[in-house]
Amino acid sequence: MEIIRNYGIALVAFFLVDIVWLGVVARKLYDKYIGHLRADKTNWSAAIIFYLLYVLSLVFIVINPALEKESIMYAFLGGGLFGIITYSTYDLTNLATLKDWPVFITIVDIVWGMILNALTAVISFYIISLF
Repeated sequence: MEIIRNYGIALVAFFLVDIVWLGVVARKLYDKYIGHLRADKTNWSAAIIFYLLYVLSLVFIVINPALEKESIMYAFLGGGLFGIITYSTYDLTNLATLKDWPVFITIVDIVWGMILNALTAVISFYIISLF
């Protein structure tokens, strides 16, 4: 049951932090630089599957080990590194393979991935530690 609790907390934390970024902060930025590459409709099934799997891996690779070590610093650093690696995978692959993929978006997105994952790991660690 502990894993389900940790997963649920991390999923909510990740979603809330990311929705602020996607819905408010970066909306115009992405429209300006990659709006021409966007699909007319969001494939919500794919998006939901991504979020579910991504957060599951963040829990297993970063959050649970941080809890075992009782180290919020591990959560912070591990989350940041996880974000850099995973977002680099997406953005650098796009930069390597897609015509007109902007370097600026690659940099912004990788930095955002680091921040998002570090915040999610720290928030999750803190909330789970309260129980």
